[in-house]
Amino acid sequence: MATLHFIYGKPGAGKTRRAQELEASVPAVLFSEDAYIAACSEATTTLAQYVERSRRVRQLLIAPTAIRILELGLSVVFDFAGNTVPDRAWVRSIFETAHADHALHVLDVPDDECRRRVRERNVMKPDGLYFGNVSDELFDRVLPYIVPPEDSEGFHVVRS
Repeated sequence: MATLHFIYGKPGAGKTRRAQELEASVPAVLFSEDAYIAACSEATTTLAQYVERSRRVRQLLIAPTAIRILELGLSVVFDFAGNTVPDRAWVRSIFETAHADHALHVLDVPDDECRRRVRERNVMKPDGLYFGNVSDELFDRVLPYIVPPEDSEGFHVVRS
């Protein structure tokens, strides 16, 4: 059965690496929101810009395409969208519309390790992953919005 895989994890937790592993092993079609945003617009320099561009990319490109792929019986991996209750509800609307299965992959990585990885990424600037410098201040501003999934949300959780 077609499955929509999506990932919960703080910045630097390894979401992109896990998404790429899933793409290769499932196999599945990978949707990388950061790559689409980087390809479709000027440099994203603020959190507000990122949120607005993310909303547009999800609405115009990702949702309709992912639904169709799932309806065709192929699996999908989202390299995003598992960190807040509204994000997870949006993902639910996609796999339910497509009558597909789902798996929420949870990456529990300590904050200090995530910060170390983000600092390393800021220096390395890897293609397809790096959209701008994520400072410690930005990391700290984002953390309160990241909400671990609750059992009451009813997702099939895979802990990695």
